[in-house]
Amino acid sequence: MARISVLRYSCNGFSCFAISRSGSAITIRYYSSSQSNTSISSAKDKFENVKCLDDAVSLFRRMVRTQPLPSVFSFSKLLKTMVNMKHYSAVVSLFRQMLKLGIPISDSILNIAINSYCLMHCSDCGISVLAIYLKSGIPFDVITFSTLLRGLFAENKIKDAVNLFKKLVRENICEPNEVMYLTVMNGLSKMGHIQKTFDLLRVMEQGSIKPDTPIYNIVIHALCKDRMIDAAISLLNEMKQNGIPPDIVTYNSLIDGLCKFGQWEKVRNLFLEMVNLNIYPDVFTFNIVIDGLCKEGKVEDAEEVVRHMIGKGVEPNVVTYSVIVDGYCLRGQMDRARRIFDSMIDKSIEPNIFSYNILINGYCKKKKLDEAMHLFHDISRNGLKPCIVTYNTILQCLFEVGRTDIVQKFFADMLSTGLRPDLCTNRILLRGYFHNGLVEKAMLLFHELEKEREDIDIEFYTVIIDGLCKNGQFDKAYAIFEKLSLIGLFPNVITYTTIINGLCLKGLLDEAKDMLRKMEHNGCLPNNCTYNVIVQGYLKCGKISEMNTFLKEMSGRDFSFDAATVELLIDVLAKDPSLLNMIPQFHSGS
Repeated sequence: MARISVLRYSCNGFSCFAISRSGSAITIRYYSSSQSNTSISSAKDKFENVKCLDDAVSLFRRMVRTQPLPSVFSFSKLLKTMVNMKHYSAVVSLFRQMLKLGIPISDSILNIAINSYCLMHCSDCGISVLAIYLKSGIPFDVITFSTLLRGLFAENKIKDAVNLFKKLVRENICEPNEVMYLTVMNGLSKMGHIQKTFDLLRVMEQGSIKPDTPIYNIVIHALCKDRMIDAAISLLNEMKQNGIPPDIVTYNSLIDGLCKFGQWEKVRNLFLEMVNLNIYPDVFTFNIVIDGLCKEGKVEDAEEVVRHMIGKGVEPNVVTYSVIVDGYCLRGQMDRARRIFDSMIDKSIEPNIFSYNILINGYCKKKKLDEAMHLFHDISRNGLKPCIVTYNTILQCLFEVGRTDIVQKFFADMLSTGLRPDLCTNRILLRGYFHNGLVEKAMLLFHELEKEREDIDIEFYTVIIDGLCKNGQFDKAYAIFEKLSLIGLFPNVITYTTIINGLCLKGLLDEAKDMLRKMEHNGCLPNNCTYNVIVQGYLKCGKISEMNTFLKEMSGRDFSFDAATVELLIDVLAKDPSLLNMIPQFHSGS
């Protein structure tokens, strides 16, 4: 005879049963959530003592041995505590143990399990938990599906997320609320699906759940990010007409969009509008404006904004000063940049790793390696850790100043910190080796990475092709170019331009012309750089009359000569001024 275990428990005042079968006898176990004030106080103390994963696991083991078992709420609270501690895999492990032991579960526990799976980027496992809802007779709720949708978007499974959302609505499985709409629209907008985000807003407006300020903010932010600033402002006006009040987030998105277009008068008007609505700019608002000014080289104006914000009682933060530092770095004024960096420290605002990266990058751009390295060593002395961006910046500078002797040691130091080279690191190493004539080292690294098949894309191969061409190994470069389609990669405009440049360097102008036509035939349109490369090839070979076809095509596409082409053209004409008659009137971009 099969043994049946009937598990009875109390959940939110209702008696519930969990039944399992094993052995040859019937066992009835009672689970109660009713506790005395003493036991409730004791449970509270136990949760407060959970400071790490070991504490949580130990408490769980004590709980499962307790008779009667603690309430479902207690198990739920323990799992929530572990989620807050970011021990997602441990939460899933304990959840599985609960199922194995026949411990009663609730909708809250199932939602915690799904959330943990999603936070581990295992949304498929999260979806599998839905079967437990059906078996246990626990109804799905909006939290369940909002969590799954968020997980799918986090894993870039856009199609799956959209299909799930449509299924929920079409089959009336779960009526979306504001949070679910927010989740879907946020996921779509972050992945660049602006039109779908906007369309969903219109769907909401026709339904029972009306869009509120956070919903409009997502769409406005998406439009601004996509440089559709006029549409974003129209949506702001629509919000106000519908009685939906904009907030600081709304205005920050719009101000950011306007700053990117340099529309400073409109920025000023939005500031005035905010204040009239009793919405006062915060440090984030001011930082947006300061960053916009610095990007345009108006660092003095940015510093004036800093003085203004201080006058309004808004204190600058580390981002404010870092942006100013970046502004001076962009202008190559490293002394001023360093003064601002030091003044931040004087004001007891601790620089973060991004602040250091900005200043280090500024020094590297000016080839001031010693200053960059000194600052690099300051990072650890001040209790911070260099990140991959820090190492990448200095590695690139080491190659640019020809210090290949210490590249390997610096790279080894990076690895010893536990940092793993990213795609950018590998490109820097390859470009650096090629630039310094270390072709064998570059190719050794290339073959290692190709064997691992990690972080390899068309740009990676373009770096190899370019490096080989510039080091006189065109045949190897062309062989790699030819095999791209065999490994499932397709040349982009940069790849084609690179191989055309290689053909021109070899004096193979007819082949370069054929490649130009081939790229167009393959749906990859040449750009201004492509034409300049091929024109330079014809100029170097002295075939002036033969390049007229390309000049006419450039003119028709509104392309222009770059500085390198102009310089080469001047040199050619200086040697033989009569060649000027062979060149049709053309415009320069310099």
